[in-house]
Amino acid sequence: MFQKPISYLLLILVLLCSSMSCTQNEREDTSFSKRAKIAMRAIGNDLLVSVADTTSLVLPVRETPSQEYVLSFEEALSILPDDLLQATATHFKNASLPEGYRVEVLRCIDGETAYSYEMTGNTATTLIPCRGRALPKDCYIIVVTFTESAITASNDERWFYLLVGLVLAFLGMVFYSRYSAYRRQLREENVTTLGSFRFYPEQHKIVKEAVEIPLSNKECELLELLVSRPNEVIKREELTKKVWEDNGVIVGRSLDTYISKLRKKLKEDERVQITNIHGVGYKLEIDQ
Repeated sequence: MFQKPISYLLLILVLLCSSMSCTQNEREDTSFSKRAKIAMRAIGNDLLVSVADTTSLVLPVRETPSQEYVLSFEEALSILPDDLLQATATHFKNASLPEGYRVEVLRCIDGETAYSYEMTGNTATTLIPCRGRALPKDCYIIVVTFTESAITASNDERWFYLLVGLVLAFLGMVFYSRYSAYRRQLREENVTTLGSFRFYPEQHKIVKEAVEIPLSNKECELLELLVSRPNEVIKREELTKKVWEDNGVIVGRSLDTYISKLRKKLKEDERVQITNIHGVGYKLEIDQ
């Protein structure tokens, strides 16, 4: 009974989570790129300051299609690996960038690697060679590549959002199930026993031994009126007014027609009778 609503709820939640995930990923990518470029420029400034160069420029940081960040300078400079190591660690940490990255110092003239090292966030696998040996003054470019730990950090956040989405979906299903059970209980509480029948006015049906007998709107309204005053004569005028006049135009002998239909549906139990009081109205007689 509730399979379709739950399926629709799950579909909406999946689409919503997917949309949020895509949007979040796009925002993360943009934010990561901006933070990485700012950190790279700060590194470049520290290197120039370390050699007392306060006039030449740090050129715009480039991001390659392979997601490498390239730092270059207006003038030649000497680079001390310890200064580069310290500046990189400080500014990447301040920018909340991943701990895993590879740094390469390349000569402009031929692209050869003058110095490089790799950080992994684990001292056992971190590679930092040739510390304390200054690189001679030359034209250099510095290339930073964020390694697998960057992807892992991003995936960790995705898993977090996915977990939050699943928890929300579970809570939504629990709430919906309890709400449905509550509504079902309310409907079942509004039931009247007629001999061997059970009358459910809100569901427009009577039930006998698990067999459901549907009722039309007018049949249900008539039976509900009769049930409200068992073993009491209800005048034709009152029945007609409440069932027909309040909702539209009376057509011929509609009352008698619908009473006849109700009798046929209740005929299985002789203890329940709708009796015609000639010239007056009808009475629901129940022999309990």
